[in-house]
Parts: sequence; C-alpha cells; structure tokens
Amino acid sequence: MDSKNVWRNREQEDYTALHREIESYWDVRSKAFSKVRLRELAGPSGKAWKSLLEEKLPQGRILRVLDIGTGAGFFAILLAGMGHEVVGIDMSGDMLHEAKQNVIASGVSAKFQKMDAQALTFADESFDAVISRNLTWTLPDAMAAYREWRRVLKPGGLLLNFDSDYGLETFSRKEDQANVHANIEQKLVDTCNAIKDAVRISTHRRPAWDAAYLQELDMTVDIEPDIAGRVHNDPSMHYDSVPLFAIYARK
Repeated sequence: MDSKNVWRNREQEDYTALHREIESYWDVRSKAFSKVRLRELAGPSGKAWKSLLEEKLPQGRILRVLDIGTGAGFFAILLAGMGHEVVGIDMSGDMLHEAKQNVIASGVSAKFQKMDAQALTFADESFDAVISRNLTWTLPDAMAAYREWRRVLKPGGLLLNFDSDYGLETFSRKEDQANVHANIEQKLVDTCNAIKDAVRISTHRRPAWDAAYLQELDMTVDIEPDIAGRVHNDPSMHYDSVPLFAIYARK
C-alpha cells in the first residue's frame, strides 16, 4: 500500500473514531438534554421560537421539513404543531428515543430516522425546508453537511441554521441549576471540549465562514448575528453567553 493510501486510511479511521465519540457523547447526554428542551418548549422561549419560525417559513401551505440533529425533538414538535410534515434525524439513537417519546406526549406526529447529517439518504429536492440548531459546531465535516442539506432542498427551499461560534470557547461545568449545561459531569465537559477542538469548523470564525461557503454553493444568504434576545427570553433559564446566530439560506 502506497503512502497516499495509508494516509487516507488513517484519515478515515480518525473520522470514524471521532464520529463514534460524538454519537456516544450525545447518547449519554440524551435524558438530561431532553428535560432541558421540554422545559424550554413549555416556556416563553418555546413561543418565541414558534413566532420566529412562522416569520421565516412560507405560510399558507403544508411544508415538508427536515429537522437535522433533532435531538429531543424540539423543532419537530413545534413544526408539527404548526401543521407541517416533519422528518427528524439524529446520529444518536438515545436522542431519537427521547424525541419519539416527546412527540407522542405532545400529541403531534413526526417521523424520525437515525442518520448522519453529512451523508443523507434522502433523494434530491425532497424538502421545502431544512432546519438545524446547535449542530454544525460539532460536525466533523460541516462542508459535506452543507452540500447535502442543499441537495435535498427543493428549488427555492430554505435552510435555517441556528448555532454559535464555539471554536474559541472552553466549556466548563455549571453549578447554576437554571443553566442549560447544569449537572454535566466533568468527564463529559472534557469530552465536549475535545470534540470541539477536533472538528475543522472550530478553526473558522462564524457565521461569516458559513455564509461564504453557502454562497459558494449558489445559495442566497441572510444572517442575524445574534438572535438570543428573540428566543432565549425565559428568565428561569440561563443560556450560553456566546451569541446565537441565525443563517437563512435559500436555494
């Protein structure tokens, strides 16, 4: 085997190992994460997120929406409650279990599949909208993800991505019980930092990098640098101090 093939094999092995570590991390976090999202959904922030989605998504018709990195089903529940047809995917089987339980308890309907956000199995132009929250910062290959997300959008379809520029941050344990990161063991915090430092997107400043890359994919992009004041408005919950940006990219 020549040196180039050896390098490629090692790169693939490293990617697979990182992929498994990320999946395991979110499996462990699933139950606690689900409780936080349900609390958020039931409070002022849930209403604020719904208002934002109604503002940005086309009105007057049922949309087919792909919720990527659905986690505990937060967006799936909101969008299904708005009457849309929702498919949620996640790489964490335990997160999907939480999402399915939460959707049933909410009295709405959504479909879920275990799937890699960077290698979707859906046909081209399958969805009117693609949505994601706090996912791209933890993907091994965000460029591959964006290419895939664009591929499955119908012409004129909208990508909504909400995330933060965590690359220069160092996560730490939070003692404040109202914080969304409360009660996380130090081992998990260390794993989270290791994952963040290992992914390439952490070397870029965001959302400028995201906007530039999506424009290279021939998408029209609008940015809101910080929407925390719009959606993190529950005084009983404390969120990240890092701004939450919004990307609205149309195919």
